[in-house]
Amino acid sequence: MTDALRLIVFDVDGTLVDSQNHIHDSMIGAFESLGLAPPPLDAVLSIVGLSLPEAIARLAPGAEPPTQARLVDAYKAGYFTRRSAGVAPLYPGAREAVTRLAAQPETLLGIATGKSRRGLDHVLSAHGLDGHFVTRQVADDHPSKPHPSMLLAALSETGMQPARAVMIGDTSYDIEMGRAAGMATIGVAWGYHAAERLAEAGAGRIVADFAELETALAEAWEIAE
Repeated sequence: MTDALRLIVFDVDGTLVDSQNHIHDSMIGAFESLGLAPPPLDAVLSIVGLSLPEAIARLAPGAEPPTQARLVDAYKAGYFTRRSAGVAPLYPGAREAVTRLAAQPETLLGIATGKSRRGLDHVLSAHGLDGHFVTRQVADDHPSKPHPSMLLAALSETGMQPARAVMIGDTSYDIEMGRAAGMATIGVAWGYHAAERLAEAGAGRIVADFAELETALAEAWEIAE
């Protein structure tokens, strides 16, 4: 794949898919199943993008490791049940943008997500996006964001240099991960971290919708030429 000119890596939750209801409801259920007070919505959204054990550790820092492990298992079970009842929706414009970008012969698409591989495969298949991403990096195989492991693996798999790649995400963890990998970064303002937090993390640009995202990408490639 070394002949490809550029790589675009997307986060999933909060960037392509609006899964906040599934995530929040599953987290409430996990905490309540253990008799613990559930965290508020803003706290839950603040950890979206982290691997699940890291997220639980931040939401329940006073819990003993065995309790945190039980919370992880309870969350997984609850999320699976909610996912089976209906897939979380794509954000407006996500399907069209991904389809157009995937059709460009000079562009490769990838994913770097805190989801498990099973969870990622399910959401991509349910939305008919299965064939668009040539590299898929998931929490099963890497340290939690913002460690750059996912992006370094994506670059290695596609034969791309960091200067010809961009990370797109809605959280500061995505931006910090992209910067740590030496990639350009674009923050999306429709997700789970505020635009101010994305800016503080060092996002190269912050966009308001998918139309603006495609424009930002075109401008980024022009600058890189």
